[in-house]
Amino acid sequence: MSKRYSGILLSITSLPSEYGIGTLGKEAYSFIDFLQKADQKYWQILPVGPISYGDSPYQSFSTFAGNPYMVDLDMLIEQGLLDAEEVKSIDWGDDPERVDYGKMYANRFDILKKAYLKHKSDESLLDVRSIMNFCHEKKWLDNYALFMALKRHFGMRPWTEWPDESIRKHEPEAIEKYRKILAEDIEFFKFIQYLFYMQWGALKNYAEEKGIRIIGDLPIYVAMDSSDVWANPECFYLDEENMPIEVSGVPPDAFSADGQLWGNPLYRWDYLKETGYGWWIDRVAGALELYDILRIDHFRGFESYWAVPYGESAVNGHWVKGPDIDFVNVLASWFAGREFIAEDLGYITPEVGALLANSGFPGMKVLQFAFDSREQSNYLPHTYHNNCICYTGTHDNATLIGWTEDACSEDVEYAKKYLGVRDADELDVAIVRAGMSSVADTFIAQMQDYLRTGADGRMNTPGTPQGNWRWRMKKDVLTDDLAEHIAEITRLYGRSCR
Repeated sequence: MSKRYSGILLSITSLPSEYGIGTLGKEAYSFIDFLQKADQKYWQILPVGPISYGDSPYQSFSTFAGNPYMVDLDMLIEQGLLDAEEVKSIDWGDDPERVDYGKMYANRFDILKKAYLKHKSDESLLDVRSIMNFCHEKKWLDNYALFMALKRHFGMRPWTEWPDESIRKHEPEAIEKYRKILAEDIEFFKFIQYLFYMQWGALKNYAEEKGIRIIGDLPIYVAMDSSDVWANPECFYLDEENMPIEVSGVPPDAFSADGQLWGNPLYRWDYLKETGYGWWIDRVAGALELYDILRIDHFRGFESYWAVPYGESAVNGHWVKGPDIDFVNVLASWFAGREFIAEDLGYITPEVGALLANSGFPGMKVLQFAFDSREQSNYLPHTYHNNCICYTGTHDNATLIGWTEDACSEDVEYAKKYLGVRDADELDVAIVRAGMSSVADTFIAQMQDYLRTGADGRMNTPGTPQGNWRWRMKKDVLTDDLAEHIAEITRLYGRSCR
């Protein structure tokens, strides 16, 4: 990422669609076309795993699997796996600018089951050998498909509440027993993953043809209610009953005065080191099959992490030393030549700064954090060095217009003075230009900020468990004029791909 380039942050779920949520279908291809017209190099997305309660892509049932909601239904219609009228007759939600996750959950698996049954009745519709090879190659798939089938069998309860202790503890005899009982559901969940990965592969190839590189996002932690923890309890800080001893979170910060209780199980880093970090290597390898560049969320957690006793609030946590440069060096060595971004936001100590410097990974600079009227911030563009990624904001931030409306008047005045604008209505445009003109090798803007979306365009408000991850882009807003506008400022500040 050494040459000056730029890109756009947009979740796949935020793409337009007739069926309630963005998918890997034609609108994703159209967005890649738009990026090329706009002279952008990168499409940054949010995690693409299957979501659980709360709808967060950072709390997934699997670190390897794809989100069934992202499987494009029009493509399945074209393949003869679904009937168009049947798909269109389903209630996918009333608001084209918001995902209705309740309706996704109620309807998406039913319609995918119809595709599965159509495939079973007419195996000529798909390449059966390709499906068999896929299932053989994805080593994580057996555990994931069984896990999801078991969740259905036990009323979608978390695996820690399954009534059968033997399967809760992943005992071999129980695994064989339930594989026989739940064989059809297991095959169904494998089928969904095949569809996701085939559609993803085609989209990824198209992006490569257009010169667009995809930046993926890897959460540092995995969800407690996941096939990852259920099948690999030895990797996590659990007690004899496989219940968490301490869980993840962050102390009080700019996002939350009370801290944040994420609730993910913590890693047994001593065990992971003894085993050569094999589980993590498999995890990163899986992510790099999907993405060109990998952003590692909460990178500072490798230096030290906030551990909260299970059942207590985030403020009662404490810092614990992480694996530090030993682990990061293993990743850098194992995946030599691949590119990483370190999400180094939050409480950054000199030790975290040293870890980032020693890793060589670019860190993040968020412009919404720059304009603190009380003290000079190292997020101000004039403080940057080349090896960093400048963002207008992340998925946890407001849109720029939303920030302008919500920030204190002193910070807004400071931003106006720093950027040389008189009217607060011009701040969002000026902030984008400040990022584009900065010395950062890479500049990423939220799509909402190019669309000049207000506060209702925010993807996530940290510390709020519901109502997030719902924003969707209106259809037909990606005009040629907008593409040319973005391309013009991209070329003006020396970030052109051409």
